[in-house]
Amino acid sequence: MENLTQENKNIRINIEDLNVYYGQKKALNAINMEIKENEITAFIGPSGCGKSTLLKCLNRMNDLVPDFNMSGKITLDGEDINKKYNINDLRKKVGMVFQKPNPFEMSIYDNIAFGPRVTGIKNKDELDKIVEESLKAASIWNDVKDNLKKSALALSGGQQQRLCIARAIAVKPEVLLMDEPTSALDPISTEAIERLCEELKEKYTIVIVTHNMQQAKRIADKTAFFYIGELVEFGETHDIFKNPKEKATHRYVKGKFG
Repeated sequence: MENLTQENKNIRINIEDLNVYYGQKKALNAINMEIKENEITAFIGPSGCGKSTLLKCLNRMNDLVPDFNMSGKITLDGEDINKKYNINDLRKKVGMVFQKPNPFEMSIYDNIAFGPRVTGIKNKDELDKIVEESLKAASIWNDVKDNLKKSALALSGGQQQRLCIARAIAVKPEVLLMDEPTSALDPISTEAIERLCEELKEKYTIVIVTHNMQQAKRIADKTAFFYIGELVEFGETHDIFKNPKEKATHRYVKGKFG
């Protein structure tokens, strides 16, 4: 029954024959991938292999990069993200959490309320509700509920990253992109973020770039291995690590290179 449920999940993001260039340099070559709802999809591979480039294509963060050019198609719920969405609408649906926690220089409350205010929500009761719900969803409400007016910069690194996740989900996205969200954190904070990701996938589709292969094994439903701009292999995480089809995948997951 579990396998049937997995198969019947909707495709949230579809990537078709995607090629990305920075000037003359080709960063991604003919990428094809389906990302299903309510799953965690991990991108793994050595530095410079294209995984962060692909992640940033999913909410058009590369648009302002000089000499960036792409061909192919990325759809979100069947709609072409480059034709059917303006950037603000797309980023409301596709949130982003970065490698290094980046809270705004303002209070904890204002960090979370920032996005909803930008989208036009001004009512204090409504904002209070969004702030509380978002902080609870990010498992940080109990830590900060008595200090909402305190600067977000006073929080620990792990707390700041959970705050940034709360800020991302405050605008009620459908997809959460995470670019090495635990690489700057200690093991205890990393474990907390991983537990949080597993909870959040009940409501969100999560795509995470990670250099930590053990992290991918722990939390990802699907894993994609990239090498020099190519998608070498994509499948169930267990299969990628225990029974990879490609020789390069086997060598990478066994620590032979990268």
